[in-house]
Amino acid sequence: MNSTVGSLGDRVVQGALYVFCGMVFFYLVFPVLAIIPLSFNGGSFLSYPLAGVSLRWYREIATSPDWIDALWNSLIVASATALLATLLGTLAAVGLMRFGERTRSALTLLLLSPLFVPVIVTAVAVYLLYAALGLANTYTGLVLADTTLAAPFVIIVVRAALQGFDSNLLRAGASLGAPPRMVLARVLVPLVAPGVLAGAVFAFMTSFDETVVAIFLAGPTRRTLPLQMFEGVRDEISPAITAVTTVLIVTSACLFLLVELLRRHSWQTRVSV
Repeated sequence: MNSTVGSLGDRVVQGALYVFCGMVFFYLVFPVLAIIPLSFNGGSFLSYPLAGVSLRWYREIATSPDWIDALWNSLIVASATALLATLLGTLAAVGLMRFGERTRSALTLLLLSPLFVPVIVTAVAVYLLYAALGLANTYTGLVLADTTLAAPFVIIVVRAALQGFDSNLLRAGASLGAPPRMVLARVLVPLVAPGVLAGAVFAFMTSFDETVVAIFLAGPTRRTLPLQMFEGVRDEISPAITAVTTVLIVTSACLFLLVELLRRHSWQTRVSV
């Protein structure tokens, strides 16, 4: 009898937690989801009820040279940043495994310091440096600056993937006569690949969504999509911004789904090993 009552009580508590989490999730997501119907508004104002259902704002961003150029700039910068940040972050995470606990903690704090410094401080410092070096308003300057902000996320994700990694596997590969490069390529990389790919996704999203650094470094010919949206809101609020926002929401949801699939694949790989 007591076990039945206890089981019923656990189910009630669990159900209450689900309801509470659902309410919190709805509270956080509802303002974002409210933008999506506005992107299909046939009118020229951001208001409910809708003046009609239309794809006019999607057609506008698809045919506007400003929006298309901003999108291409963001894709170029974010893709290059993801590649560079993933390479540097993965090497840093693997290298941290070779140090002792105190040294590893100090180096980790140093490598993750861009997450603790306000972005505006980083943007001003990078602008002063890159202006002197002639890297302002260049793809190279934007990629290097975004890599500084994105690499810490790669380090965190790859280090999490390495937490369950058995270093004895590396020793076993070396004891069988495999050179270090082959051990890394055949043993380490396949096991942490899901974590590396997840870090690349986070690096891409960090760069693609960065606005503050772009304000300082991106000139008229290097305007990114978030910067184009920011300037559009500042000058005039056009419903075309809601169409761009909807596309970004769907893209972010797909990327987060990809990260979750990679996380599950990584967990299953650890269990099988």
